[in-house]
Amino acid sequence: MTTPKVMHRTLAQIFVAPLLVAVLSALGLISALVGDGWWDVASWIALGIPLGLYLVFIWQRKPS
Repeated sequence: MTTPKVMHRTLAQIFVAPLLVAVLSALGLISALVGDGWWDVASWIALGIPLGLYLVFIWQRKPS
């Protein structure tokens, strides 16, 4: 019986993706408040990316 290899990650490796999603969401919310026109387009894109990532990872999830 072999034991599975445990990968040790640094804090930066663990939190870099959630931090990028949080910054992107904050930029989307700020751009929605700042102006109209292209600001609205930027906010929809910035707020749509985390939603898209959520859907991708939910669909890739394997049932247990």
